[in-house]
Amino acid sequence: MQALIERCCGLDVHQETVVACLLIGTAGARARKQVRTFRTVRRELEALRDWLKAAGVTHVGMESTGVYWRPVYAVLEGHVELIVGNARHIRNVPGRKTDVKDAEWIADLVRHGLIAKSFVPPAPLRELRDLLRYRRKLIEAQAAERNRLLRLLETANIKLASVMSDVFGVSGRAMLKALIAGSAAPEEIAALAKGQLRKKRAELIEALTGGIEEHHRFLLAMQLSRIA
Repeated sequence: MQALIERCCGLDVHQETVVACLLIGTAGARARKQVRTFRTVRRELEALRDWLKAAGVTHVGMESTGVYWRPVYAVLEGHVELIVGNARHIRNVPGRKTDVKDAEWIADLVRHGLIAKSFVPPAPLRELRDLLRYRRKLIEAQAAERNRLLRLLETANIKLASVMSDVFGVSGRAMLKALIAGSAAPEEIAALAKGQLRKKRAELIEALTGGIEEHHRFLLAMQLSRIA
């Protein structure tokens, strides 16, 4: 098969090390091979970059495995043509498998133009994605904590969710804090209702007359704090 790239490199990226296989050679000639291993600390990744630049490497390929490829990509970005391939598409043939053989295999695929390049967004978009992913996780965690709190109220026979559309609104939070304090009677807690909810005072008193115990209050305090 005809080689397309004269100077390329394949990287087998792990948590602590990167094995790099450099292939240099014209299309009709046998490629010269160099293999080196670098640690994934910043200084060593910069040494990898300088080694590739000194060798005149134009294309570097790696697998998109986990998150370990991302620091490597960030250091090499803008210095060489980076090809991040789907790990399933560039999986080595079955048999004896080593990091060096994986790096050689990736380098050979890059040399012959056989790795489909995955889309890697530019740095500002990658940063925005990180922020949005974390924001989504926080929202999901908050929703889960709210559901746990509502279930705890049910176990204590506190039926606020049956009377209020939003237990976590202004009135609901005030009532939850009063339940946690444990010193107010249901009538006093119901009096904390605001706006239209004041019309449901009798229903609130009934909903607040449950069997809340000290361990319920302890858990409620922790859950409300986490939600906040």
